Amino acid sequence: MSYKPGREMAPSQTRRVLFFRPQLGDGGADRVTITLLRHLDRSRFEPVIALVKRTGELLGEVPDDVEVVDLGASRLALAAPALARTISRLAPDVVICTAGGANVIAVAAHRLARSRARLVLSERNAVKRDVGAIRTVVERGIKRVAYRMADEITAVSDGVAEDLISDLRLPRERVRVVYNPVIHPGQRELAAAAVEHPWFTSGTPPLIAVGRLVEQKDYPTMFDAFRRILEGAPSSRLAIFGKGPLRAALEQRVGALGLADRIQFFGFDPNPFRYMARASVMLQSSRAEGLPGTIIQSMGCGTPVVSTDCDHGPREVIDDGANGYLVPVGDANRLADRALELLADPGLRARFSAAAASAAQRFTIENSMRRYEAALTGVEA
Repeated sequence: MSYKPGREMAPSQTRRVLFFRPQLGDGGADRVTITLLRHLDRSRFEPVIALVKRTGELLGEVPDDVEVVDLGASRLALAAPALARTISRLAPDVVICTAGGANVIAVAAHRLARSRARLVLSERNAVKRDVGAIRTVVERGIKRVAYRMADEITAVSDGVAEDLISDLRLPRERVRVVYNPVIHPGQRELAAAAVEHPWFTSGTPPLIAVGRLVEQKDYPTMFDAFRRILEGAPSSRLAIFGKGPLRAALEQRVGALGLADRIQFFGFDPNPFRYMARASVMLQSSRAEGLPGTIIQSMGCGTPVVSTDCDHGPREVIDDGANGYLVPVGDANRLADRALELLADPGLRARFSAAAASAAQRFTIENSMRRYEAALTGVEA
């Protein structure tokens, strides 16, 4: 999508940029935020981050030169006054929110502070998902009003950008596609790190899934697909990395299916690359996405992916039949059949592996940072 610059910032030596998020957990947007904090050009930008709660698995990865402001709010919905006071105190040149669910709070705080800072929002997921849910309809209505008060909205994929323009009726010139910074120079070293779990050190390499344990990821469909995979590849195992509120329920479901010895939940791991690189195939069964970073990471490690063709992101990453497979959302049989094709054909898996690793290079930190820094200043990348 082409970008037409709107209001641009006047050149200055260094711009103070205030990032805003609820916390720094283990999600994809949290990792992207850490990457931005690490790689912003310090000759041009001075990053600061404000968190609703100073907590999360990735908090310790914030660079030493970045101030972390604890807003001390009991929950996100009550954070606007504290964020407004922080904006007034720090007087940033730019305020950027990197959590789609917190964008409205960022707009409210910006208005409360009567700030003249450039306001950049980031939409990271499909806007049209669950359009029938009352809560979602209300949220979309609020976003439609609030997002118009921002100077620019970044979208993580072309699909999300089109949602913002068509569904939220935002001016096209206010929306910029900025792919997540996913592939970095140290990934190869991380992928080569030692692994001790026997599933990854001997026998048939397991299948892998990486993502938060939430309804959006539709793990029940993945479990049904895995049962079918076992019929064609009885030695298969599935390793799931990630945490979330549904873990207990999903573990119970796995037990009820009699798969407890074949599906294991590994929780959060700060270095999932070493497991991705040793897996046979990655499975993803999401109902909706923005730009799935775990797919890109897996492809960057040379592990082919079988994913649902959900809105949005997977089809912008995977070239179906060339470097991975796309299947209809909720179709456990197709998910299983495509995975079995790869498991049964080492040559096909090797070709997909090489093609996947090459395709992932579109999502390097260098490419993404150039576009993020352009969004912060309002110029064309």
